[in-house]
Amino acid sequence: MPYHEYESSLDLAEAFETDSDSADSDEMDCPDSLGMRCQCDIQEDIKLEMSSHPHSMRQVVNIIIAVERLKRIKEISPGKICEDALLSFFLENVIEERMVPIYNKTNRTLQCTVCDKYKKTLVQSNELSEPLHLKAVTLSAGTMQYKVQFSMSTYISSATQKDAQPVCLEISNSNLYLACTQSDGSSPALILKEVKGPLNTIKAGDPNGNDSLLFFRKETGTAYNTFESVKFPGWFITTAFDDWEKTEMYQMPTERISDFTLEDQKLIRT
Repeated sequence: MPYHEYESSLDLAEAFETDSDSADSDEMDCPDSLGMRCQCDIQEDIKLEMSSHPHSMRQVVNIIIAVERLKRIKEISPGKICEDALLSFFLENVIEERMVPIYNKTNRTLQCTVCDKYKKTLVQSNELSEPLHLKAVTLSAGTMQYKVQFSMSTYISSATQKDAQPVCLEISNSNLYLACTQSDGSSPALILKEVKGPLNTIKAGDPNGNDSLLFFRKETGTAYNTFESVKFPGWFITTAFDDWEKTEMYQMPTERISDFTLEDQKLIRT
């Protein structure tokens, strides 16, 4: 498990605004009789660090110091305050940012082809009139060469659903990945996206949109798999009942087919 560390520093002397009434005093009363013995100097920057043990890290958490709030607080002078008062101050004025999941690639890649539960195989459409996309087709013995070979990379993250594995589906020997994207307020759509460079780490909200490449693979029954978009929960890769129809994202429940089998499997460790 990777090790994550987050660090933030804050100059309290700049964050506080003091009135002239408080300029004569650089101490703050402590809440107990030991106050004079628990004073600490806050003229220098205070550095906050949070780290997670690599064997127990289950969440990725960023802590943001509420600077604007600090600037509005005048009760504490930028001199010396007791530790208890400083602790109370931070408890009242620190904001915990929402979790930002980070997905880290493992050393396991599964090469395979993909069929829906009715044995229609995913193939790549090369129609010049349309962008590249996948269709589901019942192939005969002499057309098996049209199967799309996938390299399915696996990822780990604290955001992983129970019994689900984050994966990326790349068309083997290409830079094309399945991606669930949305534009102009339309419904999420399944596209083939060209990606250059490694995808060792993918962060939710990635500025390049690489989080659209992630799907939660979940095994259903004894052999079936579903692929749910990580970026758009509730939207699944699906096929139609008829041959030669597009493979598309649909929200569950749907009458379309969302169960798939992985054929011609070969596990590769890097």
